[in-house]
Amino acid sequence: MPKVGSLWTGRIPFEDTELAVSDSGGSGTPVIYLNGQFATQAYWKRVISGLGVDDWRHITFDERARGRSKSSCDYSFDAALRDVDAVLSGRGIVATDKVLVVGWSYGAYVAAHWASQNPDRCLGAVFVDGAFPYDWLDEDMERRIRKLFRQLNWFMPLLRPTGLVPRMTGEQQANSNIELGVVSSNANFLPVLDRISVPALYVVASGVSFGSRGNEQELCRNSTKVVCARNSNIHVSTKVASDHGAVLKKDFAAVVNAVRQIAS
Repeated sequence: MPKVGSLWTGRIPFEDTELAVSDSGGSGTPVIYLNGQFATQAYWKRVISGLGVDDWRHITFDERARGRSKSSCDYSFDAALRDVDAVLSGRGIVATDKVLVVGWSYGAYVAAHWASQNPDRCLGAVFVDGAFPYDWLDEDMERRIRKLFRQLNWFMPLLRPTGLVPRMTGEQQANSNIELGVVSSNANFLPVLDRISVPALYVVASGVSFGSRGNEQELCRNSTKVVCARNSNIHVSTKVASDHGAVLKKDFAAVVNAVRQIAS
């Protein structure tokens, strides 16, 4: 068995922020977990517990202005991608180390981009109810997003000390969500998925996600059929009963199984 390391927690300075990071250490397979858009690394605790620490080196972190990470002037998708490399480098993961990347929701899109850009460094990827190429952003959707975050903006400052919401304005959160719509469009995202040359698995949830209506989320999920038909490296591992927000809590075992399948 690989030697189990000691848990390290701290902040890694990068650009104009400091990223709060946890690293289980040891010589097991490095796994980096990428969070939902406004979530924190705490969401991964059941997956990590399910995998154990003997064979794995678990690395989690809070994105800019989320959890215990510091604020920034840049909350773009490109910044989220740069942060992955900053965390890996900051924890001594070098270019010759193979890393398994696991992302949920927004983090799944980041994971797909990172896997596409780093074929020599990436052991494989697991996309948890995300990384769906779909043209869901139009003018009406943009208006809905901006209205939603304007409505939420008044009470979010009250919750920020709890760590339950990001230290971002409603406008910044809306802009991040709208940018994701551009990133995830068929024209922009299908070529990214086409370039993935390592094993990748989807764990697909059911039902709605925050802000979605009717079958909007299911239409996004159905795009996996196109992805898998175009790229033989990508498959759907399973579709679970949990909705988008509860999948890491109620169906974490499916994520654990997908990680193990990729590693094997």
